[in-house]
Amino acid sequence: MAKTSAVEKNKRRRITVANQAGKRAELKAIIMNQALPIEERFKASIKLASLPRDGSKTRIRNRCEVSGRPRAYYRKLRMSRIALRELGSLGKVPGIVKSSW
Repeated sequence: MAKTSAVEKNKRRRITVANQAGKRAELKAIIMNQALPIEERFKASIKLASLPRDGSKTRIRNRCEVSGRPRAYYRKLRMSRIALRELGSLGKVPGIVKSSW
């Protein structure tokens, strides 16, 4: 099991990203618009830099929903390989069967 503090920090980051997404998109659109004067674009870039760093989508770490493990993460199932094997063996994941030959 991952540290609870790391899992909670990542949850807070997801909330911050959701709250800041619209504002960040507007500022990025202003910055990328070549038709606007350079002063206005520069002010927008300063505003973007003043926003919280955790509002950036790249700060989110993919973690297992079951254990919180940050590595060996399957995006489609939103869980780690270890949790997938345990739940797959118990028959809790649809379409997953432990192979034997």
